[in-house]
Amino acid sequence: MAMVFQWSGKNVRGIIQSGEMTANTKEEVISMLRRQNITPTIVTQKVKKKMAISFGAKIKDKDIVIFTRQFATMIDAGLPLVQALDILAKQTDNKALAKIIGDVKTDVEGGSTYADALKKYPKAFNELYVNMVAAGETGGILDTILARLGQYIEKAMNLKRKIKSAMVYPAIVTSVAAIVLTIIMVWVIPTFAKIFSSFGGVLPGPTRLVIAVSHFIAGKGGLVILIGLIALAVFLVQFRRSKKGRKITDAIFLKLPIAGILIRKVAVAKFTRTLGTLVSSGVPILDGLDITAKTAGNKVIEDAVYAVRQAVSEGKTLAEPLTKAKVFPSMVTQMIAVGESTGALDAMLSKIADFYDEEVDVAVANLTAMLEPMLMIFLGTAIGFIVVAMYLPIFKFGALVGK
Repeated sequence: MAMVFQWSGKNVRGIIQSGEMTANTKEEVISMLRRQNITPTIVTQKVKKKMAISFGAKIKDKDIVIFTRQFATMIDAGLPLVQALDILAKQTDNKALAKIIGDVKTDVEGGSTYADALKKYPKAFNELYVNMVAAGETGGILDTILARLGQYIEKAMNLKRKIKSAMVYPAIVTSVAAIVLTIIMVWVIPTFAKIFSSFGGVLPGPTRLVIAVSHFIAGKGGLVILIGLIALAVFLVQFRRSKKGRKITDAIFLKLPIAGILIRKVAVAKFTRTLGTLVSSGVPILDGLDITAKTAGNKVIEDAVYAVRQAVSEGKTLAEPLTKAKVFPSMVTQMIAVGESTGALDAMLSKIADFYDEEVDVAVANLTAMLEPMLMIFLGTAIGFIVVAMYLPIFKFGALVGK
């Protein structure tokens, strides 16, 4: 039965060629290639891809960091590119990444550059990664570039983790508060309402208010609120997907009284770290600004960086249009201006990024410190009001019995 084989080999001039061939056996393919004056190096049967559902196969930043650092070490030790890729494809724990590394190795064996091979997998290796690898290959410093990439991705992971940690505590407290208040309103208050109905007389105003809210939530009102919240969430998601909607919401985020400061500091740290890493790796400034804009994560920052890129392409310095954009603090633009004038822009950007990484730590700590008492006060006030409202009729009934 005829099968399809993928092959790679060298012709008489030493040029690597690859392709597919239909034959009954692997030996038959090798024989046909030799008749064509091609020395085969790899001959494998082409396997049809099957649709499969895989769980836990997502490629995380941590997987890319480990792969990049190991690859940099192997290249620095003098291992050939293909051999290093082959080793990593076999020992990488993440099966999805191992498959990609294997495919990249095959492309490199077929004559493709490492950067071009990575470009086929944008979900694993973004534009910044590919451009830095391309600069490393061109400059003959791939091991150095890979080490920088590993460090950059690791610091980006730390920054992301700080933001998540700042949001975890408020989210947990808010969720618990919502659950507790819902239980009180739906199950506890109706029980008290039945007891109070047997007292007779007019209930105090706070008690009537709490019972009315309870009846509303326990009845159709709760369903209306739930549907309304879901509809609002869907609307906001769809609105944010549009270019105009994302710009409006991102502008609002930057102006928020507490979180806006943190978002701005994160944006500065990300911008300076990304651009500094690209410039120090030999990527042209215009390409670096283009990549930095795409990875900004905020539409307002992205538009500002694109405006800066346009100004730089017209011959202006980097600091001048950054100052006019009024997106970053004046200290940042002044330090960038000093870096440009002294010819040490990449080092200055790295220093700014390190400084703002520490500022993010402080901002996260301040945000957590401010939100904690605010949430506690809200939860205590809400539950305290409900408790007092429920006990007012009891106190009133006790006073009447005493008389």
